[in-house]
Amino acid sequence: MPAKVLLFGDPGIDDSIAIMYGLLNPNIEIVGIVPGYGNVKQEQATQNVAYLLSLAGKTGIPIIGGAKGPFSGEVVPYYPEIHGEEGLGPIRPPDTLPTAELLNFDEIFKIIEKYENELYIVDVGRSTSLAIAFLLGGEIMNRVKGIYVMGGAFFVPGNVTSEAEANYYGDPIASNLVCERARNLAIHPLNVTVQAVLTSEMVDTIVRRGVNSPYRNLIRPIFDYYYEFYKKSMPGIKGTPLHDVVALSAIVNPSIVQYARRRVKVELFGILKGVSVADFRANPDKEPEETLDRIALRFDYEKFITDFIQVMSMGDANR
Repeated sequence: MPAKVLLFGDPGIDDSIAIMYGLLNPNIEIVGIVPGYGNVKQEQATQNVAYLLSLAGKTGIPIIGGAKGPFSGEVVPYYPEIHGEEGLGPIRPPDTLPTAELLNFDEIFKIIEKYENELYIVDVGRSTSLAIAFLLGGEIMNRVKGIYVMGGAFFVPGNVTSEAEANYYGDPIASNLVCERARNLAIHPLNVTVQAVLTSEMVDTIVRRGVNSPYRNLIRPIFDYYYEFYKKSMPGIKGTPLHDVVALSAIVNPSIVQYARRRVKVELFGILKGVSVADFRANPDKEPEETLDRIALRFDYEKFITDFIQVMSMGDANR
């Protein structure tokens, strides 16, 4: 049976590629998507989700309205030079696309009640929407099989500040709340996801093989746009990291990552805002077992990218 996934995100190029991967993967069944602010405004993220679902013929998947801003109330900066004006690089959802119908936030809890320990929650965006779900839903949120997030950075520089990763920096209050309240939390930080590089040659392979893929005409222009940013921000990089795909792929390909169990906290304010913290000493302070999170530290790139190319070359999202 495919793994059932409730996906939180802020698409955004890398989030959008993760959605494509999830919809095409025969081992994943996306049962709901919660778009929020982050890479683009919440309204645009919602339309991007609706566009990707329409291309795949998956318009029956519930879209649930996520957060429009962080807990702090700060004004959110957006970065069109990274993701494009509308979040899909040079691609613009057609004007004829109907405005997406958003379901109420409590649909999240209905989905969890329906599937419970069959369900994975995956969050590849700012943590605000997931944190709100924990505040409103309480322990129902921990009835799921696992909570997989992309966020944080350990032993490597950040990508927003010298030490902070974008998702955790965007709403550190929410990210810390999720780390405190989530059980069976698996964190896929920048030190792992930055290794998940997609090259131009791999895109050629996907386009060549995926003649019937609903996303065939999107992958090349989106990749090229994203790569232009990475060539400037990470000189010498050979492609674009698929940060968000890693968290989704790890569910159905568990051998691609190895985890360490530590308690993770997120710094809330000041120059360390958004920095993820864990005790990696040989003999860390004793923490209650239920507070320990899984932090991905080792990554099998070959297994990951082989699977990604195979899935993205598929032509049928209506399995």
